[in-house]
Amino acid sequence: MSDNCCADATGAGDALNDKRWRRILWIALILNAAMFFIEMGAGVQADSRALQADALDFFGDAANYAISLGVAGMALAWRSRAAMFKGITILLFGLFVMGSALWAFANGTAPVAETMGIVGTLALLVNVGVAFMLYRYRTGDANMRSVWLCSRNDAISNVAVIAAALGVAGTDSAWPDLGVAAIMAGLAITSGIQIIWQARDELKSGAEPSVSVGEA
Repeated sequence: MSDNCCADATGAGDALNDKRWRRILWIALILNAAMFFIEMGAGVQADSRALQADALDFFGDAANYAISLGVAGMALAWRSRAAMFKGITILLFGLFVMGSALWAFANGTAPVAETMGIVGTLALLVNVGVAFMLYRYRTGDANMRSVWLCSRNDAISNVAVIAAALGVAGTDSAWPDLGVAAIMAGLAITSGIQIIWQARDELKSGAEPSVSVGEA
C-alpha cells in the first residue's frame, strides 16, 4: 500500500468506479463463496450452529458483493435501492440466526470444538484480510457502507466463533455455540437497520454524499 493518505471528495460515483474498488470486491466475492462451502460442510459435520450461521453469512456476503459490483457506477438512486435490498436481507439473516439458536437450544447437542476452532480461525483470516482491503472505502453512500459493515461484522463474528470453540471444549456444552449465534444475530439485525435507514434517507434526499477515501 502507498503511504500517501489522500482524501478524495470528488463524489461517490468516482469512488465506485475505482478499478481498485471493483478488484477488491471480486476478490471478496470469490473468497466468501469458497468459505460458504467450507464452513457449511464443517458446521454440519461438527453440529455447530455458529459455524452454520457464519457459513450462511458468507453466502449472503458473496451475493452482496455481486450486487455491489452490478450497481457500481450507477446513479445514487439505484445504489441506494441495492443497499436497501441488502439491508433487508441482512436483517432477515439476523432473524433467521436468532430462530436457529432458539431451535438448537431445545433440540441441539454439543458441537465438535476442534472443528469449530480450526474453521473459525480460517474464516477470521479471510474476513480480516477482506476488511483490511475495504477499510479505505468504509465511508460514502449506503451501498459502500453496507459492504464495509458486512466485512467488519464477519471478522467480529469469527472471533466469537473461536471463543465459543474454547467454551465448548471447556464445558462440553452447546451454550457457548448458541451464545455466539445470538451475538451474530444481534450484529446482523443492527447493521441491517442502519443500512436500511441510510438508504431510505438517500432515496428521500436524492443527494450524493461526499466520500472520503484514505489509505488503510
